[in-house]
Amino acid sequence: MYERNAKNIIQNINNTFKILFVSGPRQVGKTTLLMHLKEKKMNYVTLDDQTLREQAQKDPKLFLEQHQPPLFIDEVQYAKELFPYIKMEVDKHEINGQYWLTGSQQFHLMKNASESLAGRIGIIPLNSFSYSEIKRKKPSIFNPEELQQKEQINVNDIFETIFKGGMPRIYTEKELSRDAYFSGYVDTYLERDIKDLTQVGNEYSFRQFLVSIASRTGEQLNYSALANDCNISTPTAKKWVSILVTTGLVYLLQPYSSSELKRITHMPKIIFMDTGLACYLAGWTNKEALQNSSNAGHFLESFIISEIIKNYNAMGKRPNIYYYRDKEKKEIDLIFYQNNKLYPFEIKKTAAPKKDMIKNFKKLENTKLEIGPGGIICFYDTLLKLDEKNYIVPISSVIC
Repeated sequence: MYERNAKNIIQNINNTFKILFVSGPRQVGKTTLLMHLKEKKMNYVTLDDQTLREQAQKDPKLFLEQHQPPLFIDEVQYAKELFPYIKMEVDKHEINGQYWLTGSQQFHLMKNASESLAGRIGIIPLNSFSYSEIKRKKPSIFNPEELQQKEQINVNDIFETIFKGGMPRIYTEKELSRDAYFSGYVDTYLERDIKDLTQVGNEYSFRQFLVSIASRTGEQLNYSALANDCNISTPTAKKWVSILVTTGLVYLLQPYSSSELKRITHMPKIIFMDTGLACYLAGWTNKEALQNSSNAGHFLESFIISEIIKNYNAMGKRPNIYYYRDKEKKEIDLIFYQNNKLYPFEIKKTAAPKKDMIKNFKKLENTKLEIGPGGIICFYDTLLKLDEKNYIVPISSVIC
């Protein structure tokens, strides 16, 4: 079994809150991890079972009487009717870890759920395998205030990981075809998650939409372009983007803004949280073609940002990250906001970084915040000073 970096924070939350909720897209290992961690006395039910699901929906009080805590309820998003009754149950006893819940939707976006269980629930987003989990390395998070030299990573290894992605079954089932796996994954996603969230009138258009948005990972979100690609309305494109965010497949990196910055963009950037799925949807058939393409930089950017998010999530933290772009198309790929400072970074597919790659950092000088050390995240081997303030940062220093 691959060790999951979230194991420690899950155990901590179980000891701190009455309810543990692990959210994340399908097949990222939520059930496998919790089944490995749970005690033998904890009961288990899955709402993937149609009979149990209908019982939970129609008579949630009776359902909880029949299934006593400590109780692990898998895919709880199918029966949101349970939440107020779980609240009443946990309020009867001052015992932590009474209920474990998993769901394929982000908890804070579930209707009425947050209000029902506020103060009683600890939430952990679980993602597909991170690079450190795949390589069985000790987990860490990237801290721009404490840059560290890490073991060198070969460019081919990085693009192999970008191409394969981090879905656990691709690594645990060695004979499994990547294409067959992702084909089945998309079918399951459409059949279960999408039909649970909304009525998609045209499944073919939604599949086209998945291809279009995956092809644009690492780019600024443009609802009109997505709508035109799929022959749908802009409101429909907005609705479908929201579905991808709700189910954890896509993260929207928000633009940094302040009252001092003028003519800045207000559209987020698309980050597919599993680059393997994005590569499959976008039609890339091997890592070499992707690595040598004009899209390589966007997929590399998505990979690095998703790795930062995965590693922070696994530690029970949220990265306070943004990007910058103005009307003149001046852009900064990644900005950390931390301790009232801004830390700007460029992400480049190069082993020969140049100082003019950080020329847009000066745009942040118009803010009232202190600008901390930043740099260029790239394929250079060594952590090295670029100038008096900024660094050349090997990719390994960010994702390992």
